[in-house]
Amino acid sequence: MLKKTLPELSAILLTVLFTYASISKLLQYDTFKYQLGQSPFVTRYADIVAWGVPAIELVTTALLVFPVTRMKGFYLSYGLMLLFTFYIYAILHYSYFVPCSCGGILSQMNWEQHLVFNIIFSLIALTGIFTFPFKQKV
Repeated sequence: MLKKTLPELSAILLTVLFTYASISKLLQYDTFKYQLGQSPFVTRYADIVAWGVPAIELVTTALLVFPVTRMKGFYLSYGLMLLFTFYIYAILHYSYFVPCSCGGILSQMNWEQHLVFNIIFSLIALTGIFTFPFKQKV
């Protein structure tokens, strides 16, 4: 029972996260792009990142929804969460300037809380990878 529930629960949690995050970024596109423009690490690429991140998040969501592509969705989720986690770590430890935080519900978190949140969701993605039924791995 638990072997079947863990990957399903992981997929649901990640799907909700990436759906919410991508739609929030797209609905508040100007704010998101402005915040990226303030980042010392992606300023030059703010236009590309402002469209690219929500697009990749939506692709990840689509992969997680269908069982046949779910493992790819878990790997992409894990990669994105690691990337976002390293970005936040770099902002906190190596940036001369800490820009505004994300939009939506996550804007209520400070950068340290957001780092912990991302680590937890990285672990959720790993849980999905390691508990996914072997015979269905793609």
